[in-house]
Amino acid sequence: MLQHQRLRLWIRPRQSIRRSAICFILAAMLILPLTGCFSSTGSGETAAPTGNTVNLIYYTIGDPDKDLKLVNEKINEVLAEKIGVTITYIKVGWQEYEDRLNTLVSAGTPFDIAFAPEYATFAQRGAWLKLNDYLPNIGKGMYDAIDPIFWKGVQLDDGGIYGVPTNKEFAVRDQWMYPDALVKKYKVDIKKYKTLASLEPLLQMIKEKEPAYQPMELDKDSQNFFAIDGYQYVSEKYLPLMIRALDPKSPVVNIFETEEARKVLDILRRYYVKGYINEDAALRDSQGLKRGELVFWKAAGGGPLSDNSWSKDRGYKLVANPVTPALITTESVRGGVMAVSADTKHPVESVKFLNLLNTDPEVRNLFNFGIEGVHYTLDSNGQVVPKPPKDKDGKPIPDAPPTYSSVQYTQGNWFILKTMGGEFPDPLDKWDQFRAGNKEAVNSSTVGFTPELSIMSAQIQNIQMVWEKYFPSLMTGSVDVDTELPKFNEELRQAGINEVRAEVQKQLDAWRAAHPS
Repeated sequence: MLQHQRLRLWIRPRQSIRRSAICFILAAMLILPLTGCFSSTGSGETAAPTGNTVNLIYYTIGDPDKDLKLVNEKINEVLAEKIGVTITYIKVGWQEYEDRLNTLVSAGTPFDIAFAPEYATFAQRGAWLKLNDYLPNIGKGMYDAIDPIFWKGVQLDDGGIYGVPTNKEFAVRDQWMYPDALVKKYKVDIKKYKTLASLEPLLQMIKEKEPAYQPMELDKDSQNFFAIDGYQYVSEKYLPLMIRALDPKSPVVNIFETEEARKVLDILRRYYVKGYINEDAALRDSQGLKRGELVFWKAAGGGPLSDNSWSKDRGYKLVANPVTPALITTESVRGGVMAVSADTKHPVESVKFLNLLNTDPEVRNLFNFGIEGVHYTLDSNGQVVPKPPKDKDGKPIPDAPPTYSSVQYTQGNWFILKTMGGEFPDPLDKWDQFRAGNKEAVNSSTVGFTPELSIMSAQIQNIQMVWEKYFPSLMTGSVDVDTELPKFNEELRQAGINEVRAEVQKQLDAWRAAHPS
């Protein structure tokens, strides 16, 4: 999967009442199988044995796997022995996770732990357990293991820590990836291409000389091209308010009223008209790299050596070049948070589980790679080599999806993971390279700032509806900019963008006064 591909999680105001009702009923139904021994549903949900152990219900993102139940059973053997806990391991697909978690929280459906994108938004709603009292004792192992900058990043303005951050790279840089074979064939120096406009001769060449390749791949979530000009969001993307990341006095702006945004949109429109961008971009959901698909240019957020994992996903060698600085932002340090439900009946056991997941290599590698001998083997360097799925006759199935996989950034401390071998092996000093990269990262001027906008919920919902109406088509070049951009900005103003911008500016000014650089 693309590393750190951003997910959006919020209450979707334009969802129909019928859909919300269905989600509520489904969420309620989830409770039923959790009272038995092992049961399974078509979505890959399993219930763990209860016995004398405490069973925790754990939700995370990712397409449910064929062997999820098998891995869940093995995990429970290890957890029961080490901390007297078992889990019900529930994976929810990429496109469904945001709705499911929102429904669980809104309906009060019992669960204990969840991957928490849009961490601060849900913490402000009271969804997550405050962990401050647990970290000095039963959570001390993970508190010491995870870099202090991540704990600073998840601490909200009330001083509360409501989630456990993933110990990983500090800065998730925007990177542009290309097939290594074409880079070598045409002697492309990928480091020269750091602006959207600079790509044009490359895209034209690929369209003319390599018709089997899609020159540029976008989806409706699109790429944050504004980061190249030094901008970062002050909240979620659907609230298009940004500041310049390294300017401690930068005002909050509606990015779509800036000259930089207009230039980006004009270039994207030109690329779309020329056929460089996939025609279905405005309708295509965000997704991982499809194995074997021929794409020349694609963007993703990642850290050091991300091209290794992307090559594994694509099935052929990719090379990548970062186009934004190694910037530590609130978003990057909150990119992989696990949280405990505020309504859990097992807070101590939940923290024990998270502590073990972040400090115990056996447990962490089991979650990430599955079962040794079943899902992978170890080579002579101790690196993980995935085992391909087999047919009924025991023969490997080429290009088949794995029977178990995980989304690495959602499940805890990276630095106790084994490295990957196989076709595109990681360097043996991979984690040392990550640590070295972390030392070079620089802080955004607003690390830790989170606007509290519950008093403006009506405006936020209206802005989101407008954003969903215009953003995908504009940011993929699918519509005429002269026609649609003025409509977008006018409807944003009608929805209350200026009032929200003023409130965010007010809070940012107060935060800056309390956090002088």
